Amino acid sequence: MGLATIEGQTHELPSKDGYFGEYGGQQLPPQLVEIMNEISESYEKLIRTDAFQIELDSLNKDFIGRPSPIFYARRLTEKIGGARIFLKREDLNHTGAHKINHCLGEALLAKHMGKTKVLAETGAGQHGVALATACALIGIECEIHMGQLDVE
Repeated sequence: MGLATIEGQTHELPSKDGYFGEYGGQQLPPQLVEIMNEISESYEKLIRTDAFQIELDSLNKDFIGRPSPIFYARRLTEKIGGARIFLKREDLNHTGAHKINHCLGEALLAKHMGKTKVLAETGAGQHGVALATACALIGIECEIHMGQLDVE
């Protein structure tokens, strides 16, 4: 098990500066640069280990239900006509959306880094719920912040 490769790929993505070719990059306040470097370095080491890949794959399969079910939308296809329409059912994931996918990886990374708590912000709330769910599953504390206007 290991990193996926793209046929004809001549370099790893993203670059050390966070670029995907000419796109991307990190725009960070100076106070976060050291912290984000620690996270990036830990991720680069951990993602290459079979143990992490096996643990993440197991959680994706057994907790999230990966791979996501694909549903043929027969009636919608008939109504619109033309191409057959399929729906990837991310709404069936725990927490009801795709957000649990990356939140589970983030919580697992934090655990392997020896962190005991994860802090995050959320807008409408779904990201916060997904991260709190992932942290509860992994066994680390989670603190979610939400802006006053978002709460209202």
